[in-house]
Amino acid sequence: MSWKNANRDAFAAFMCDETALDILRPVVVDMGWAPEKCHRGGLRNAIQSLSITASPNILMVDLSESGDPLNDINALAEVCEPGTVVIAVGQVNDVRLYRDLIASGIQDYLLKPLNPGQIRDALVQAQTIFTAPKSHDPAAVKRHVSTAVVGTRGGVGASTLATSLAWLFSTDHKLPTALLDLDVHFGTGALTLDLEPGRGLTDAIDNPSRIDGLFIERAMIRANDNLAILSAEAPISSPLMTDGSAFVQLEEEFRQAFEMTVIDMPRNMLINFPHLLGDVNVVILATELTLSGARDAIRLLSWLKTNAAHARPIIVANKVQAGANEISKADFEASIERKINYMLPYDIKGASNAAKLGQTFVAANRASKAGGIIRDIAHAIIGSPEDDGASDALPGVRKASLLGKFDLKKMLNKPKVGAPA
Repeated sequence: MSWKNANRDAFAAFMCDETALDILRPVVVDMGWAPEKCHRGGLRNAIQSLSITASPNILMVDLSESGDPLNDINALAEVCEPGTVVIAVGQVNDVRLYRDLIASGIQDYLLKPLNPGQIRDALVQAQTIFTAPKSHDPAAVKRHVSTAVVGTRGGVGASTLATSLAWLFSTDHKLPTALLDLDVHFGTGALTLDLEPGRGLTDAIDNPSRIDGLFIERAMIRANDNLAILSAEAPISSPLMTDGSAFVQLEEEFRQAFEMTVIDMPRNMLINFPHLLGDVNVVILATELTLSGARDAIRLLSWLKTNAAHARPIIVANKVQAGANEISKADFEASIERKINYMLPYDIKGASNAAKLGQTFVAANRASKAGGIIRDIAHAIIGSPEDDGASDALPGVRKASLLGKFDLKKMLNKPKVGAPA
């Protein structure tokens, strides 16, 4: 590893004109990177700068002022760190030039005038390429199932589900399992298992380049012989400063070291780091039977369809009380246009018992109805897609119910009662 690798930036750009910079900077900010890394000056300036400083993970260079783009790209390669993903920008619409640039190692070639959507797509793809495994023996690839658990809102039991499923995979099914708690400031993964969270997750965020098999082995906290967790209680005075690459690298190392990954994923992480679901197989959407739960389930299911269509969604309604739910099961299903896969009964005594024992809900309440349903969910994740009824969508269903009369999707856009019109 070169001495320059120690302080690599996530991104840098060298553009020839202010118009391109004005379009690029807002997208860069949205990606969580520093706009100051967007420099004026094209390919030649990039070569001069990177000859004395560390090259970034992702580099965007403008070829507009280059007389010999291919020759200059080769000169750029001599000063770039291995693994740097390069996106070229230019104004020459020539398929031969495009092919030659791609053959020389460029990841993409964007044609001016630039637009924000075009830039964002290229940067997301570059980020995926950079964080992807560089080389692995295909013969060594083993089955791995990655499950993300997302709550429609706080308090619906997503963390209870995540910790219980990880526990079941590791104990009942004897599968090596990783539990990643991405609620970095208020994570309850370690607390649920009566463990100290340690510094593994915060160290990974601060030093993504350190993440490898040895780091995973040392940084993760062991809950039992088959379960290792990464959780954190980061200082709430310290904002989360990351582009998400550390989380993607952790996921990749988990795929090499474990057979199951469970990710307790706060919904805001989907918004900030959509690429985290790039290799997730199953997404459990935990909700309550409430109007707000239905609204957010609709939005999250739509988001998943657009951003993670490869992942199998499983809808779990939690804290269900017969005759005491804000919305009936039928109305909820009609509003989200698909079936609820599992209904977990409200069990405050079981939750309190688990907390007192310092155990996951399912470990402390094996004989309870809710515990049995969670075991069914675990079986469905390990088994075939048909086991959970995820294909039972309800397109166009609008029954004669309260929600059917008012149309929930329209209600969501109306002001609340008592609010000014």
